[in-house]
Amino acid sequence: MNNDDPFDELMRRSLANEANRIEPTDALPEILTRAHAVRRPVTRRPWVVGAGLTAIGTAAAIGAFTVFNGNLNTANDGDAVAGQGTLTSASGAPTSTSVTPRNDPTTAPTLPKQSTQAVKPGEPEPMVASKAVPIYWLGDAVPLKTSAKKPTPQARSTTRLYRTWTKVSGRPAFQAVQIMTAKQPEDPDYYSVWKGAEVSSVTRADGVVTVDFKQFPVAEIDASTAEIAAQQLVYTVQGALNDSTQPVQVTQRGKAGAKLFGTIDTSTPLGRAQAVDVEALVSIESPTDRSAATSPVTVQGLAAASEATVNYLATNLKTGDMRKSVVNTAEGQKFSEFTFQLKLAPGLWQIEAYLTSAADGTISDMDTKTVEVVR
Repeated sequence: MNNDDPFDELMRRSLANEANRIEPTDALPEILTRAHAVRRPVTRRPWVVGAGLTAIGTAAAIGAFTVFNGNLNTANDGDAVAGQGTLTSASGAPTSTSVTPRNDPTTAPTLPKQSTQAVKPGEPEPMVASKAVPIYWLGDAVPLKTSAKKPTPQARSTTRLYRTWTKVSGRPAFQAVQIMTAKQPEDPDYYSVWKGAEVSSVTRADGVVTVDFKQFPVAEIDASTAEIAAQQLVYTVQGALNDSTQPVQVTQRGKAGAKLFGTIDTSTPLGRAQAVDVEALVSIESPTDRSAATSPVTVQGLAAASEATVNYLATNLKTGDMRKSVVNTAEGQKFSEFTFQLKLAPGLWQIEAYLTSAADGTISDMDTKTVEVVR
């Protein structure tokens, strides 16, 4: 059986006749013409058409490569990113070129550099022979160390400011900042993140207090803790100066603008935050931690209790003996003082003052002190 199609046979013969009529010619001029026609539209890259024609075959190959490379640069914007660069011409000689980046919305913006500005120092504070000043520390609203025989506390709450008192001589605010940055609190429940900071001066001018540091603290902490730590400085300085109205300008070596704790902007003065937002809602200020006391022990503190009620518990750390009750503050919802007395046998006691949640009775805020009752 013959499978040849008459139409197929006719096509083969026609193609053979056409091939026999073709005479070979020099195709190089046509190749050059086509290469020139391809390169001509790429007018925004003048170095493409500058290929030398010393060696005709080599020039054609380089022209084809140059067009291809130009298309790659357009897609990736490699020249726009690099800026000043060196390109190679068709003759092989390096050609210096400067390319202006195009306005491409997909190009990542250049981040501004951190700038600082000089701040003219004011007048130093007056010297004093002796003065009690407040020093503020950081602490957890609910300490991790808790007694077993009381409502279960929340696992962890926000960081708050806790106030202690100390006597200083010289320049009160300067001394207070030195203590806050260079020393550790006596209460192990408190702490500071200002390690590494070196204060140079505390001055005042035009209603602003300027605290200048030779060196900022080395810690880089989360933004929320950094805000409280910045307020630690503001509250300590303003407390030592007995003036809560003047904002605090923080500088490093006389210049403002550097980031404090890696997040706090110091280009403008820091104002005082609302006490309910940063201070501990309950704290014991007397007796101090690890101090000696005689019975009855007088406990004094400060609280912003929702129903003006502060709970307290005293536990003998050796025998487990407990004293538990409540005390009222002068006002609810506002910071008010509280005082109560405890008749305690000699020994080591832990005294706790705490607030409970109206919703479920869990402890929301607490402060503790350990005292040695001597008699």
